[in-house]
Amino acid sequence: MDVSYIIDGLNDAQREAVTEQSDHLLVLAGAGSGKTRVLVHRMAWQMQVNRVPATGLLAVTFTNKAAKEMRHRIEGMMNIPSRGLWIGTFHGIAHRLLRSHWKDANLPENFQVLDSDDQLRMVKRVMREAQIDEAQFPPKQAQWWISSQKDEGLRADNIQENPGDHFTSTMVRVYRQYEKLCQQSGLVDFGELLLRSHELWLHRPELLAHYQQRFQHILVDEFQDTNTIQYAWLQVLASNRVPLTVVGDDDQSIYGWRGAKVENIQQYQRDFPNARLVKLEQNYRSTKLILKAANGVIDNNQGRLGKELWSDGVDGEPVSLYAAFNEQDEANYIADTITSWVQDGNLRAECAILYRSNAQSRVLEESLMRQGIPYRVYGGLRFYDRQEIRNALAYLRLVHYRRDDAAFERVVNLPPRGIGAKSLADLRQYAGEQSISMWESAQRMLDAGQMKGRAKTGLQKFLSIIEELSALAEHGTLHGLMQQTIDDSGLKEYHASEKGEKGQGRVENLEELVNALTTYEVEEGIDPLSEFIAQAALDAGEAQAEDHEDSVQLMTLHSAKGLEFPLVFMAGVEEGLFPHSMSLEEPGRMEEERRLAYVGITRAMKKLIITYAESRRLYGQEKFNALSRFVREIPGDCIQEVRLRNTVTRPAMVARPNESMFSQESAKQSGFSLGQRVMHPKFGEGTVMNSEGSGHHTRIQVNFDDGAKWLVLAYAPLEAC
Repeated sequence: MDVSYIIDGLNDAQREAVTEQSDHLLVLAGAGSGKTRVLVHRMAWQMQVNRVPATGLLAVTFTNKAAKEMRHRIEGMMNIPSRGLWIGTFHGIAHRLLRSHWKDANLPENFQVLDSDDQLRMVKRVMREAQIDEAQFPPKQAQWWISSQKDEGLRADNIQENPGDHFTSTMVRVYRQYEKLCQQSGLVDFGELLLRSHELWLHRPELLAHYQQRFQHILVDEFQDTNTIQYAWLQVLASNRVPLTVVGDDDQSIYGWRGAKVENIQQYQRDFPNARLVKLEQNYRSTKLILKAANGVIDNNQGRLGKELWSDGVDGEPVSLYAAFNEQDEANYIADTITSWVQDGNLRAECAILYRSNAQSRVLEESLMRQGIPYRVYGGLRFYDRQEIRNALAYLRLVHYRRDDAAFERVVNLPPRGIGAKSLADLRQYAGEQSISMWESAQRMLDAGQMKGRAKTGLQKFLSIIEELSALAEHGTLHGLMQQTIDDSGLKEYHASEKGEKGQGRVENLEELVNALTTYEVEEGIDPLSEFIAQAALDAGEAQAEDHEDSVQLMTLHSAKGLEFPLVFMAGVEEGLFPHSMSLEEPGRMEEERRLAYVGITRAMKKLIITYAESRRLYGQEKFNALSRFVREIPGDCIQEVRLRNTVTRPAMVARPNESMFSQESAKQSGFSLGQRVMHPKFGEGTVMNSEGSGHHTRIQVNFDDGAKWLVLAYAPLEAC
């Protein structure tokens, strides 16, 4: 039997993982080590050597894209049709099982799967019928809570209620009624697919035995991302009867906020004591210095299964560290570096800008747009396209112009105020009959007593909020108006009710919107509110680069997992931002943040540039954050600090020393000279003491009466005295 086509081209560790004959196998696959290749070749080995038919293999992935790629590769390698292959996501496989055994699962034959929006509508219906206050218990929060219980394998009747815990008792009541309504309607959500198919194994042992006989080998990709119910589903199916190969990397477990349990991969060898462990540590993606930097960071985590990435490729360039004056300087430096990269004959598509928080993208997007650099936000929306930003701007639009019916309809019941679809339809009809705006329609119908109950109260409250904000708009600041809008409307609490990273990200985006307005300036005589609303609409209307266009990729660190780029920027690597301040409050979060840093570093193939800002405007205030501990954990011989005077030195890993850097070239570009007297509208008169940088980054040190300050000339309105 010739099996050379299966094992040729594999390194020793990959070959061991492919050919291992133990029933159970854990393949600890480091970043860029060829894990998908190992999975596909192990499937081929099972078919060719162990004579397992294609229908006897079950391969489980986390994304449809990964399943499609695996299916395509195995078809090409084995020259077989894909119809008999059981390759799919956890939810896809569970859905296939329930479709085949709908009666055993106590479902109607034509049961339907709810998407997230439909699930939320069902939750809202349950809460309305139970007369539960949506302001106190937001439906999105209830939706998240129900899904998280299902991920833990818990039905409403399995949840322990503590006396006095009003929140849990309310959620259990909603969950119980939601289950009942879904059962009556023949509907299942995504969490239900796994939970019910797990129950199918437990309640129908003859069915379990059938599939244990059918599947002669189970293979699981990205095992470190499994949650409680997924691992339980696998454990029951495999038991001690079906060989189970799992491939994963505990150092890349970064989805704890959505239920993933890194403990599953750490527990695997205890649950399957005869399992072999094979480590894939040879990396085919990154240079040696990038890998050494990644190893240096992740080595600080406790409880790891342990591995060290290595490469037989080139050493490559050290990691570059750029200390920016502020977030605008950081964004300009990144944009300038990309421009130079392209001028050297490289593609924009080879560049990725990674950040911890979605809110960071605003400043980066603005800098790229100013320099005419096409970009795309990978797996997400541009800043002004995001739901929470559109919601906040809709309030401002109404403050500015009452006849904006689109804005009125968007937020009149957002957050929920008891103004239902029927009341909105009545407002819309009256407005049409009278040829007036919906705002006027609301006023007239309230005056005429045509609105009753909760709709009346909610509408009165909404109109009152807009009127109070309008009064503030006449004499207050633009950023003060935005902050008050977010607070008075309840938008912050509403979006925060989406638990986990998603809700937290929405709140951070709203806070970044306030930041945007803190420094927003218009020419004298122009209404700043009107101008900002127009500018936001123009920014939102500007299309992202097309898929085929050569464009820079912007994305969160979480979105970057599984991707690779020749040039990678990690922006905002500061204490409080990355690691996120929330990581200090929850056990295990700091370790997950460090794993996220490891993922970010290992996305870079040739060049990694880390940036941080010495000062950053967060939550409406200037913050001075220390350089992230993750940067300090990188070995010193792997990193170099980029200086503005176009030299590179070893980083001190602290704020820059106030050494003299004044140069004739820098002075010439700044337009000022050493010792010159200058005037600043806020700080008063001062003397030029120092200068550094060029282009967007030119900055000078001025000695004012209240002390010396470094000012970036692109943003500092300095005039010669």
